[in-house]
Amino acid sequence: MEPSISVPTGGRVTANLAGAMQLHRTNFITSALLIGALKFGSFTLKSGRTSPYFFNAGLLSSGPLLDTLASAYATLIVTEFERGSFDVLFGPAYKGIALAGATALCLHRDHDLPISYAYNRKEKKDHGEGGWVVGADLKGKRVLVLDDVITAGTAIREAVNGIRQEGGHVVGVVVALDREEVGGGIDVTPGGKSAVRDVEETVLNGEGKVKAVVRMRDLMEWLSKEGRDDDSKGMQEYWARYGVKE
Repeated sequence: MEPSISVPTGGRVTANLAGAMQLHRTNFITSALLIGALKFGSFTLKSGRTSPYFFNAGLLSSGPLLDTLASAYATLIVTEFERGSFDVLFGPAYKGIALAGATALCLHRDHDLPISYAYNRKEKKDHGEGGWVVGADLKGKRVLVLDDVITAGTAIREAVNGIRQEGGHVVGVVVALDREEVGGGIDVTPGGKSAVRDVEETVLNGEGKVKAVVRMRDLMEWLSKEGRDDDSKGMQEYWARYGVKE
């Protein structure tokens, strides 16, 4: 049974809420592993790096799995963002659409927080209601963007630019996984920064924050607790070479 969750006014996080977030994080890791959305081993990334793990959010495609992920998003949001600091959840097409809708439901169901949501069309319509946005109006609204991962930050950048064109103000980004590694290819660029830091600084212009349900360090902690020594060693070696040192 999940621990009770309470968020007092002013945004102070209770021990119950922190405990609930840890439970959601663990449930997410174990569920993702069970259906193969999260794998440990040896995987070649587009960057050319050989990663000891791989995450494919597209496989989180059932009701129970979406409930697990959206519940984690909702709890992370009320943990990291004060009530009254955002008005709308935005899910970039296509993966973000289900995330935004399900998380809005979980915020209402589990946290008594009535929040609207919206998403974008890949191409603007010139008939019917038209436009780029489907759902809640973004003009003058404070927006949280929900997506699965940040790799190069391209999708987030496009979403933020579109929201601004609609008159909205992005106050944060929430993702399922933060790889916590510096950008670049096989060789690390001196002074390089993570994709998350790049989004915070160059996309949100220091006016918003990026938060993740699970970070690489959380995966390392889980592996250690589970006694998966070989996988844990591979993760530690990868972290030593590519992990953020912030």
